[in-house]
Amino acid sequence: MPGKKDRQRRLARERYERQQAKRALKAHRHRQEAVIGGAVAVVIALAVGGYFLFAPTGGKTSASASSQTPSASPSPRTSAPAAAVQASGPASRCTYTHSGTAARNVGVPPATPSPGLANGSTKYKVTIQTNRGNIVADLAAGKATCTVNSFAYLAQKAFFNSTKCHRLVTSGIYVLQCGDPTGTGTGGPGYAFANEVKNDSTSAPASFPAGTLAMAHSSQPNSNGSQFFLVYQATSLPADYTPFGTIVNGLDIVKNVAKAGTDNANAPGDGHPKQSVVINSVTISQ
Repeated sequence: MPGKKDRQRRLARERYERQQAKRALKAHRHRQEAVIGGAVAVVIALAVGGYFLFAPTGGKTSASASSQTPSASPSPRTSAPAAAVQASGPASRCTYTHSGTAARNVGVPPATPSPGLANGSTKYKVTIQTNRGNIVADLAAGKATCTVNSFAYLAQKAFFNSTKCHRLVTSGIYVLQCGDPTGTGTGGPGYAFANEVKNDSTSAPASFPAGTLAMAHSSQPNSNGSQFFLVYQATSLPADYTPFGTIVNGLDIVKNVAKAGTDNANAPGDGHPKQSVVINSVTISQ
């Protein structure tokens, strides 16, 4: 019956077009996400000579199933991770470049940090007030000047208020990731800035001690924005993540969230924290 066959062909074509549209949307989301993503795969791959960066979108993924093209593989390394990565030092001027759509439109930080921030003479502290208690960290203003300048600016603009920490990793690396008002892992402030570390290299892992506060970024260069992560257990990561603070109070809060586990939305041991963490406000003090 020609009529029935024509209808079947039309339905098959429409189904194919819907599948293609879904694949295109998924690929677009992968490209936009700001993550410390794929660090688990990085650590594993360094042992076998492979190297993957991928950005989870909420579905189950793995390094082998990543939608991003694997980068060039570095030489296999069997030595222990390098010592804790260090920030580069004071900066008198910062560059923030407009990038993407702001999750909350708060403008761009001043290019010239305050004198006390630029030369490190003023000690800054951040209090992250969450639904589970306060997390307090000393900020490395004199070592990661532009990072702290951006973080303090966003805090003062209430950018982080009423936001969820959207990602918890409990396998391979040990971090809680926050700073995206959309709660999806794709949101940012509408600007980007460069890594601020002495050894800006992704070819070798570095040791990030428990209590480290550091910036998250995508696989693209100079893609720091608003997302950051808190290390609750010593972790090896590529050395281009910028540490900009040390937790001095409240690390037990993050550890307890980690003990409760993740929903494995991205991969085993990688997803949303089962115990929801909501940032009520972020306050900078001297």
